[in-house]
Amino acid sequence: MADVGEEWEADDPSLTGHLARVVRVADNTEVIYAQYPTGLLTRLKADGVTDIEVGDVLLVGDDRWRTVERDLWHEPTGIGIVRSSLPGDRLLIEAPGGMLTTEALGDIPTKPGNTILYTIREGATEIIDEAPIRVRDAADDTTDISRFDYTNKKGNLKYADFGGYADVVARARHILETQFNHHSRLDEIKARPVKGVLLAGPPGTGKTHLARVIAAESDASLFLVSGPAIVSKYVGDTEEILRKIFAEAQTRDRAIVFFDEIDSIASERTEGSHESSDRLVAQLLTEMDGFNEAAGNVIVLAATNRADRIDPALTRPGRFDWEITFKLPTTSDRLSILEVDARRLSTVAPLPLEEIAAATEGWSGAELASVWTEAALLAAEADRSAIDGEDMLAAYLVSKHVREEKRAHVRSA
Repeated sequence: MADVGEEWEADDPSLTGHLARVVRVADNTEVIYAQYPTGLLTRLKADGVTDIEVGDVLLVGDDRWRTVERDLWHEPTGIGIVRSSLPGDRLLIEAPGGMLTTEALGDIPTKPGNTILYTIREGATEIIDEAPIRVRDAADDTTDISRFDYTNKKGNLKYADFGGYADVVARARHILETQFNHHSRLDEIKARPVKGVLLAGPPGTGKTHLARVIAAESDASLFLVSGPAIVSKYVGDTEEILRKIFAEAQTRDRAIVFFDEIDSIASERTEGSHESSDRLVAQLLTEMDGFNEAAGNVIVLAATNRADRIDPALTRPGRFDWEITFKLPTTSDRLSILEVDARRLSTVAPLPLEEIAAATEGWSGAELASVWTEAALLAAEADRSAIDGEDMLAAYLVSKHVREEKRAHVRSA
């Protein structure tokens, strides 16, 4: 049976069922329409009963029904968020059970985003907040931070697994490992601790990969937060998620909280920016200002392709006041990136890695990785278990063509 509400037992123990309220009686009084507390309608045969009225309360069993006292019925009240107004003075609202429609609230105007009380019978009864507040099932815990904890997923990565960018890697190691390993000395010196480091540069240059490597090499817990993934549809949840992540990070011996695409959630606040975005930035500032400096066990990393879009308050001293810039890889960087993948894959020498490195000026690390992916497809299609030089050259030409088409499409858009 569908979910129709709490089961009741009448004075007559031979009849058990669910309470329903009569909403319509057919003109010929042969059919009765009743509604359960959940809103589900049922059609009942009158079975000769002619004194049934709208508003009567019934106890409906599997194959029969009977009237019961009206005071047994308690109109269930729900909380919903108004999403839009509909013709006929009705509202589309979001409730814990999903989207539904209900009668509008008399002469009191409601707006999208208002949080209202409603009943199935009477419709909207009261505006309890002008803004949307949390409305959800108890099981819908969007503030569970386990999905952001990559401590057991970061792998056994080493600095040798990061190709190229020797200066960038050395700078990152210097800042983060000194903070973790020599915090007591920094404290004796009375130096301001490193709280935040911004990794800035074009897409595909390895910023996220480096964060994983650093976490693995420094034996730190890793909380990896993708910008869009942290944003919740429930008001207040995004800020609560941030609070929980930072609180949990501080319980670890050492931890890195890494924000990927931070510009997507912490862009500069303006008069035209959304209120939820402003609240998120404010919460991030609060967390970075408030976590325990003395412990020195938490460092915040963030990656961005557009450092100029980040709210200036985040780049002030004491927050993201260290920046490591990734540029597109040089020829030697590209060769190193190709060599790292060559060690990981099954290959047959000789491979034209130096030639490809020289021919891929302006390519990112991600684009270089696509050459290996294409080469692996070619080798597998030829029913071979290793990549050879011909696969690499053919894969380079395919990847070059795809890259040029993508860039032409972007230019024409």
